[in-house]
Order: sequence, then structure tokens, then C-alpha cells
Amino acid sequence: MRFHVRALTPDNQIKVLDIEALDSDDARRQAVSQRLKPLAITGLHEHPLTLRRSKPFALMLFSQELLALLEAGLSIVECIEALREKESTPAIRLVLDRLLGHLREGLRFSAALARQPEIFPLLYVGIVQAAEGTSDLPLALSRYVEYQARLDTVRNKIISAAIYPAILLTVGSAVSFFLLGYVVPRFAIVYQGSGRSLPWLSQVLLSWGQFVAAHHQAFFLLLGLVVTVSFWSIRRLIRSGHWQTLAGKLPGIGERVRILELSRLYLTLGMLLEGGLSILTALDMVHGIVSPRTRQALAQAREIIAQGHPLSEAFERHDLTTPIALRMLRVGERSGQMGTMLTRSALFYEGETQRWLERFIKTFEPLLMAAIGIVIGLIVVLLYMPIFDLAGSLQ
Repeated sequence: MRFHVRALTPDNQIKVLDIEALDSDDARRQAVSQRLKPLAITGLHEHPLTLRRSKPFALMLFSQELLALLEAGLSIVECIEALREKESTPAIRLVLDRLLGHLREGLRFSAALARQPEIFPLLYVGIVQAAEGTSDLPLALSRYVEYQARLDTVRNKIISAAIYPAILLTVGSAVSFFLLGYVVPRFAIVYQGSGRSLPWLSQVLLSWGQFVAAHHQAFFLLLGLVVTVSFWSIRRLIRSGHWQTLAGKLPGIGERVRILELSRLYLTLGMLLEGGLSILTALDMVHGIVSPRTRQALAQAREIIAQGHPLSEAFERHDLTTPIALRMLRVGERSGQMGTMLTRSALFYEGETQRWLERFIKTFEPLLMAAIGIVIGLIVVLLYMPIFDLAGSLQ
């Protein structure tokens, strides 16, 4: 947000300037850092289109660039200064300005990141905080970059696999609604006064067409309402994470969704443990990446671990593991390499899930095309059956 600031300079001159800041206090701090004494601070409301066009902060890109600069020998303050100088987006420059301000105040890097939780999640702050204890921030950043790259790879494959079926469903549904909402009512008007007996299915379809022709405004209004509510419900399910719970109840798919979620959980825990965090701290940090149902089981497993029981026993008791993962966790407990074993378990199931996804898509896409073709073909055939009957009688 932009703020209009009136301030006094060191030589008692009034200076007016506009500052990008999170709030009025942040604007005041920025003015003071420029050796100004603020007199009045007024918020300027930006146009909604300008707000929507602002470029979001890319945490992955920030981590990669920061890692490259640290490996080149720059200090953390010099790295943030270099990133700010090359950045042209005001919103991102504001995030980097806040980081610089906190670092110059003497805060540690993890504490500076924690001051902006809307940009830097708790998981990221925890990784940096653990790295500060070992003085090896580049290694922690490289682990995070690798971790995020793996998650992005799995996510992109799922999205790519879902694009073609989504297009088929959209086009097939649009054609079906066009036939039922536009073509069928016009055929119904033509057949309405013919007085001929029609096949039962054709009669049902034409009765539907007569109903739509008589109430076409209400039909299209209801159709638009259904589409809007469906779109809103899907977005809400995705944002809340409840879609994983619903998908987990589907036969044949639910088990794969569960394994995919466990794979992400293991990968995140493995990265945190390898970064030097304790198991209890790591469990507290991963609550935000799992579904509500798994979150509850994870909280119960944490209580058992806090009582001194091993991780494998707690996960087994609350259905947070699989037979293969359970064996690998027990090996990790005996060898003292729990983080490595969690990561290996995640990679094992990640590869298995990708192979299952490829097989599922190769089977599902032809079945979906056949189903859409059958529905559209059935509507067309039922529409033309009276015409075939009439042609036969004329002959």
C-alpha cells in the first residue's frame, strides 16, 4: 500500500514523498531510516486493477538467487541488497526493503523472515533458523530448493494429467447442454402437433424439450447458478484441503491420494530432520501441508512421541505409514538416519504414484471419451428416431 508522508528534513525543511509500506508504522520506520521526522502519514488507496497486476513474491526464485549469491561469498545483507537493486516490482522491493531494515536493526535472518509470515511460511523460517545454529545457510537453502522442486514436479505432472480430461469434460458438457437447452426444445415444437406415437425415450426427451421451451429463462438462470456454485465449491474445497478427504473416499483412488499425501509428509519431515530440527519441532511445522484428517492423526502421534515412544510406533498406531515405509522407519531409528529414511520412503512412493498416474490416465481418457460420445450420440439418435419413423411411414 502507498502512503503519502509529510516530514521534516534534518535542516527543518518540509518534504513530501510517497512510500510503499505494509502499514502506517512501516511507512514511519522507512521515513525515519531516511533521516526524516514524519509529521503526517496518509494512506493512498490503489486501484483494484493495479493491485491484481502486482507480481507475487516467488519464494522459490528468491531462494535460488540467494543461494547463488551466498555461494559466491557475499554476506546475507549484501545478498538482500543485490536482490533489491535488480528488482523492479514495487511489491517485491517492499518485501526486500523490510528484510533489509530488520537485518540492519540487528535481527537474525530467521527473525527477519518471521516478521513477514504472509510471504515466508513457518516451514521456511524453521529451515533457516536450524541452519543458523549450524552456520550452514547455503546447505539449508539447497535442501529447500530441491524439496520444492520435487513437490513442483509432482504437482505439475498431476496438473498436466488432468488438463486433457478437464477439456474433454468441459467440451462434452457444453455440447450436451447445447443440445438439451437449444436443439431439443426446437425439435419438441416441431413434433408437438404431429399426433404420432413416439418411442418412450424420445417422448421423454421431447417432453424435456417442451419444458425448457416454456421456461427457458428459468432454465438458463438455474444452469448459471449451478455452474457458479459448483465452481465456488471446488475452489473452497481446494483451499481448505478437504478435497483430499473426499478423494480419499473414492474407490480405487482413495488409497493413492493417501499415499501421495504421506509421500509429501515424509519428504517434508526428512528435509527438516536433515536440517537439524528435532522431531517434535518438525511435526509442529508440517501441520499446514496435510489434510484436516491427517492433521488430527499427526497431533495424536506427536503426543505419543513426546512420551518417549519411537516415531515408527506412533505412525503405525495412527495409520500414518505403510508396510514398506514402516520397515524403512525402523531402519532409520536403528541407524540414527531417520531423515534420510523418510526422504527415501517419500521418493519410493513418489515414483510409484507417478507410474500409477500414467496407467490411470491411459485408461481413464479413452473411457471418458467413450462415455461423452455415448451421451451425445444417444441424444442425437433419440432426436432423429421420429424422423426415421416418419420417413418409413411415407415410404
